[in-house]
Order: sequence, then structure tokens, then C-alpha cells
Amino acid sequence: MEKAKKIKLFIGLFYLMLIGLFLYFFFSKFSIQEITSYEFIKNNRDYFFELKQSNLFLLAIIFFLFTIIWVLAAGFGSPVAVFGGFIFGKWIGALIVIVGLSSGATLLYFFANYFLKDLVKEKFLNRFKNLDEKFKKSEFIYLLIYRFIGGIPFAISNVLPCIFNVKVFNFFWATMIGILPQVFLICSIGSGLEKLIDENLEAPNIIELISSKDIYVPLIIFILLVIVTIFLRKMFYKK
Repeated sequence: MEKAKKIKLFIGLFYLMLIGLFLYFFFSKFSIQEITSYEFIKNNRDYFFELKQSNLFLLAIIFFLFTIIWVLAAGFGSPVAVFGGFIFGKWIGALIVIVGLSSGATLLYFFANYFLKDLVKEKFLNRFKNLDEKFKKSEFIYLLIYRFIGGIPFAISNVLPCIFNVKVFNFFWATMIGILPQVFLICSIGSGLEKLIDENLEAPNIIELISSKDIYVPLIIFILLVIVTIFLRKMFYKK
């Protein structure tokens, strides 16, 4: 028993080390200043557009795998959703991102449930113990609500259900359906940004950004969705 715990601990530490290496090599290749510059975004927009025109399927597969790796590296979902909408448009982008995030989240949950379950329970059980009864009543429904309302960092929300022994099948489908509205709206914003950048040689100012229908419509809906989920969180997480 003690040996099994040591093996799990070793694999868990190895996983954390891989996350660290991934983030180190990513930011050693691209600085924050570089990836947020308009010139960098504009040039890569043209590059990805040409790549999409020549081989959409290959680019979709690569981005799908990247999304899974991003989630396994404890990345947030929003940047990937913006990027997916930016490259593929809101419809195809949303489809790839939703399936990619759900697949990555499920793999992370499966990994954490086997190797890091004791650690997750130690850190979060007391705080979220009140949810145990809810998940026992209807695992899929409450997991779906849990995914929809959010309120917990994406990486933590992927491993938290270890406490409640959620079935992998339920986890995957509840995640996919639960994150669909938010991801679609964020992909729509990314798609709007791509259209705006395509039409402007110079970086658009904030007025031009928010006055674009492709930006402000999904943004307003997203803000309304966030307000709704805030009220739902108070009901869902109350003691």
C-alpha cells in the first residue's frame, strides 16, 4: 500500500514537472509582449488563414491536440476559445474547442482520480463537502450545472469531481454540454476579432472594437450569461 502511494506521488510530481517544462519552453519562445503585439497577431492571422485554406483538416487536428495538451498543462479555457474562433470561425472553432476541452478535461480528471485523489480530497473536501449530497441525488444533472455555472478555475474544476467519484462517461458529456454556451460566445468574439484585424492594417482602437457588431453582440450576451451564472452559483454552492 505504501509503495503504491509512493508510485502515485512520483507520477503526480512528474506530471507537475511536465507542466512546468511546457510553460517554460512556451514563454521562452514567445514573450508576453510579442504575442500581444498587433504585428504578431496580424502576421499569424495571415499565416493561419493560408494554412486553413490549404489543409483545414490537418490544422483542425493539430489544434484539437494542442487544446488537449493545453488543458493537461492546467491551462484556462478562454484563451484557447478565443484562438479557436480567431482561426476557424465561431462554428468550426467552437466545435473543435468544445470537444478538445472536454477531452482534455476528462483525461485530466481520469489522471487525478487515480493518482491525485487523496491530495484533492485533502485540499478541497471540507470546502465542497456540501456538494456531495447533490451529486449523489443526480450525478449527471448536478455535474452539468456545476460545469455551466463555473466560478472555479478550469484546471481545479476538472479535478474537483474526484471527491464525488463521478463516472468518466458522465464527466465527459456534462462537461461538453455545460461549457458549450460560454465557449461558443468566446469563439464568436475571437471570430469577430479576426474579421476586424483582416479589415484593418493598423491596430483598431477600443471604440472600433466595441462598436463592431461581431464583437459587442457576443460580448453583451456573454456578460449577461456571467451575471446569470453568478446568481446560480450562490444557490448551487450555498451550505
